[in-house]
Amino acid sequence: MLYYSYSDYLKEKFGEKVYKLPINLPVTCPNRIGGAGCAFCAGAGTGFEAMDSCNSVTNQLSATQHLIERKYHAKKYIAYFQNYTNTFMEIEKFREYLWEAAAFAGIVEISVSTRPDCLTTGYLDVMKEIQKETGIEMNIELGLQTANYHTLEFIDRGHGLAEFIDAVLMIKRYPDFTVCAHVILNLPGDDLLDVKETARILAALGVDIVKLHSLYIPYNTKLCELYQNDKIVLCTKEEYYERVVTFLEQIPKSMVVERLFSRVPEKDAVFSNWETSWWKMKDELIEKMERENRYQGKEFHYLNGAALSRLN
Repeated sequence: MLYYSYSDYLKEKFGEKVYKLPINLPVTCPNRIGGAGCAFCAGAGTGFEAMDSCNSVTNQLSATQHLIERKYHAKKYIAYFQNYTNTFMEIEKFREYLWEAAAFAGIVEISVSTRPDCLTTGYLDVMKEIQKETGIEMNIELGLQTANYHTLEFIDRGHGLAEFIDAVLMIKRYPDFTVCAHVILNLPGDDLLDVKETARILAALGVDIVKLHSLYIPYNTKLCELYQNDKIVLCTKEEYYERVVTFLEQIPKSMVVERLFSRVPEKDAVFSNWETSWWKMKDELIEKMERENRYQGKEFHYLNGAALSRLN
């Protein structure tokens, strides 16, 4: 196995293929209050596949579920609170939204995407309450993007590495929850060493799932302006492949890999995947890994006092 794919993980966990139903809530991001948000974030956030937030949670789930069920004959679903920061609201309102999702037929997991600086045990206690009463699994997605705090500052992320570590350790006190980290492997300013260190930090923290992204640059963003004025340099497609493979080699075989490349309509971005379809990039990446005999976990031997092996 070259890497532990998310689809394989879900089949093992739930006994069959499971589909995500995106939910777009009427929320924003603390990083957008009084500012433009992260340098790569467009006005619509990341929920371009989701319905408008004026629709209820139930209506959004129902509409998307109808399409997926008809096309794939699906029976099990993940209610995915995707766009912006889904814990940037009062806890009682958060509880209402999650209970509405939990009441929808076929939901086997609730996934909440948020920022590491917008999480407290109060929100996690709500998720625990729902899990205890319904048996529905709980997942929290945290946007890290990179462990390089200099790069985090450059992209106006609004938090550093410490907040991410704090959030993961907090979630780990709820052993039935899983935590997913979002990482962008080709941010301007990051190099291969940053990629390797980011992977190692996620491994040391015991992150369960990682979602890798190739940077895309939406129009009307700070990065768009910098890119169009030749103020930033992005790595080549071949270098991105090397970063992905290096990252995979550093993480344990048990860490689930949900995504390898971003998927965004090209019309919405000034730069996206080197004008190559994500499925072709995946084929080229797999070919590289097979040709070079590289796979997930190959270099995962640096924890648990690894230097002591030199005594022997």
